[in-house]
Amino acid sequence: MVAKKSETGIRLKDKYLNEVVPALEKEFGYKNINEVPKIEKIVLSMGLGAEKDNSKSFNIAVDELAVISGQKPAITTAKKSIANFKLRQGQKIGAKVTLRGARMYEFMDRLISIALPKVRDFRGIDPNAGFDGRGNYTYGIKEQLIFPEVIYDKIEKIRGFDVSFVTSAKSDDEARALLKLMGMPFKANK
Repeated sequence: MVAKKSETGIRLKDKYLNEVVPALEKEFGYKNINEVPKIEKIVLSMGLGAEKDNSKSFNIAVDELAVISGQKPAITTAKKSIANFKLRQGQKIGAKVTLRGARMYEFMDRLISIALPKVRDFRGIDPNAGFDGRGNYTYGIKEQLIFPEVIYDKIEKIRGFDVSFVTSAKSDDEARALLKLMGMPFKANK
């Protein structure tokens, strides 16, 4: 039986509440359930500076991000003009989507169980790279084709984007443990 979209997000949230929280409480010795780190939001961001002059290509990239995330992206603009980059203030240079709640869990579930296994020669994510020192993790995806929602025939150009997991963890070790228990495929340390 194929799971409905709403069920997949609920499945990962149930895993967090029933398996991840008790495991983190045991590992880090939290006294209060509110101390246990959680994923607050997932931000998908795509820099489209190369398409800043081609509005058709820019709109296709924004539409692809909308299909992948299931939510309309916000357009990011240049904050100031930079002559060397032929950039004017207010010019469209990217798109981003912030996922929270059920959409966040549903996207994370699709990323872990469907998209990442489709990456060629995928051996896992480096557990030491991508953490910012405050418990947040960013992973770069090289091509949008790994998501089944993107139709191959309609692809104009291979584009990548960043996926940032914003957590309430106070350290990178807590965030790494949280993401690993949630199912993130980190490589085993040697």
